[in-house]
Amino acid sequence: MPPTDRELIARCLAGDAEAERTLYDAHVDRIYRLVFRMAGDGDLAEDLTQDTFIRAFERLEQFRGDSSLATWLHSIAVSVTLNGMRKVKRIGLRTADLEETPLLAAEARELPPDLRTRLFQAIDALSEKLRPVYIMHDIEGYTHEEIGATLGIPTGTSKARLFDARAKLRTALAPFAGDYTA
Repeated sequence: MPPTDRELIARCLAGDAEAERTLYDAHVDRIYRLVFRMAGDGDLAEDLTQDTFIRAFERLEQFRGDSSLATWLHSIAVSVTLNGMRKVKRIGLRTADLEETPLLAAEARELPPDLRTRLFQAIDALSEKLRPVYIMHDIEGYTHEEIGATLGIPTGTSKARLFDARAKLRTALAPFAGDYTA
């Protein structure tokens, strides 16, 4: 039976490098996908994912276990990503990189290039409050409870922000609505 996150944390705190690697391997793919979706750049996402784990391992003794380790790591990843994006002034999705994203939560149907570009621009234009909620819920498949715990907001706030994000996207994509109704 594989060790639990709690067992691995205890081993990490005791200096076990193998336990650190096991924790990293267990969570890195989902953290990378979240960071990539927020940052929109593969190289930046790799750097921010690495920064997330560096910060997490430096602060591992602060993990209280009130939530799952995954939720705690996602919270760190969101914080690191938002701060990192501010530093490099890069808040945008790049079409070419999105097509290369590994293991997407949901496969997007093929869209014409003009609609695809407009969609990415519309997501890119969402505020720092709306964009993480939209990406985490509608693209990555997080629940509102997970989003709330990760971002440190009430579940109701997550729902309201998702509603606002979708409304903004509908407005931005309205010219295409006649051609592509769901």
